[in-house]
Amino acid sequence: MALNIVWIGFFAIALAAACVQALQGDLAVFGRLVAAMFDAARTGFDVALGLAGVMALWLGLLRVGERAGMVEALARAAAPLLRRLFPGVPTGHPAQGAMVMNVSANLLGLDNAATPLGLKAMAELQTLNPQPAAASDAQIMFIVLNTAGLTLVPTSVIAIRQGIAMRQGLAGFNAADIFLPTLLATLASVLAAVAAVAVVQRLPLWRWRVLLPAGLFAAAAAALVAGVARLPPARAAEVAGAAGSFCILAIVGTFIAAGVHRRIDVLDAFVEGAKEGFGVAVKIIAYLVAMLVAIGLFRAAGCMDYVMRALAAAVAALGLDTAFLPALPVGLMKILSGSGARALLVDVMQAHGVDSFAGRLAAIIQGSTETTFYVLAVYCGSVGVRDTRHALGCALFADAVGIAAAIGLAYLFFR
Repeated sequence: MALNIVWIGFFAIALAAACVQALQGDLAVFGRLVAAMFDAARTGFDVALGLAGVMALWLGLLRVGERAGMVEALARAAAPLLRRLFPGVPTGHPAQGAMVMNVSANLLGLDNAATPLGLKAMAELQTLNPQPAAASDAQIMFIVLNTAGLTLVPTSVIAIRQGIAMRQGLAGFNAADIFLPTLLATLASVLAAVAAVAVVQRLPLWRWRVLLPAGLFAAAAAALVAGVARLPPARAAEVAGAAGSFCILAIVGTFIAAGVHRRIDVLDAFVEGAKEGFGVAVKIIAYLVAMLVAIGLFRAAGCMDYVMRALAAAVAALGLDTAFLPALPVGLMKILSGSGARALLVDVMQAHGVDSFAGRLAAIIQGSTETTFYVLAVYCGSVGVRDTRHALGCALFADAVGIAAAIGLAYLFFR
C-alpha cells in the first residue's frame, strides 16, 4: 500500500509541476515529460533483460552449491544470527543459504551477483509466507537490509574517482581515501535498518550473542579497510577490484569442486537453476518499468530541483554550514535511481573537483547507500508482493541515517 501511494504521488506531483510550468509559458515541459516517460520504460526493459543472463548464471551456480551442500554449510555458519534476525525462517531452510550469499556479494560490492541471489532468497521466503500478496516479516527484514547498502569495498566509486582525477590532472590523488568513512556510514545505515525493523517487529536483538559478533565484524572490517586505504590510489583500486574478482571465481570454483566431490551432475544442476533466472526476469519487467517511469517524470518535471532549493533555504535559515548541499542530490537520487545518482556523482566531482569536500562527500554517499525504490520494486515484484507493509518506512529511515552519517563523517575526515 505504501509503495502504491508513493508511486501515485510521483505522478501527481510531476503532472502538477508540469502544469504550473506550462501556465508560466514553458509549453515544452509536456514534451520533456513524455520523452522521460518513454526513456524510463525502455530503460526498465533493458535493465530487466540485462539481468536475465546474470540471474541465469548465478541461480545456476547457486543450484550447484545447493546440491553440493555448500549453501547449507554457509547457512549453518550464519544460523545463530539468522535465527534472531529471521525467527520465522526454519533452521536449514534454503532461504538462509541464499540470504548469506546475497549479503556476501553486497559486502564485496558485486551488485550483479547480489541481485539474483537476493531474488532467489525472496522466492524461498515466499514459500513461508502465509499471505502471498503482503510482505512477511522475514521478507521485510531482508529487503531493508538490502536497501541499507552494506558494502565493504566501494570498487566502482573508487574507479570513477580515479578516472576523473586523471582527467583533472591530479597526480598522486588517493581515490581510496573514502574507504573508512564509507564503511562507517554504511554500517550506521545497516544498524539503523536492523534497529527500525526490530522495533516494529519486536525482535529480541539486544543480547550479547548478537551484539558481540556485530562488534567483532565491525572492528575487523574497519581494520581491513584502514590497511587498504594506506596503499597508493592506483594500487588500492587494483587490489579492491582483484579481491572482488577473486572472490567471484573462488565461489564458482568451490561450488563446482564440491559438486564434483559429491559426484553430482554439475551441468544438469546448473541448467536446472539457470532456467529460473529467465522466469524471474520476466516477472520483474512490469514492476521495474512502473517505478522507473514514475521517477523519470518526477525528475523531468524539475521536482528534484525544487526539493534542493527548499533544503538550501532551510539549512541557511538555521545558520548551518551549506558546504554539503552540492553533494546531497546524490543521496536523494540514490534512493530513487542508481544510474541517476551515478550521473550526479560525476557532475559534482567535475563541477567542484574530485578532491573537494563536495566531491568526497558525494563519493561517500554513493558508496554507502542503495537504490531503495529499485530494490523494493524488483524484490517485491519478483514474488508478486503488493503490500510492502512497513518495509518502505524502515528503509527510508535507514537511508536518512546513512546520509546523515556520511555527511558527519565527511566533516570529520575532510572538512
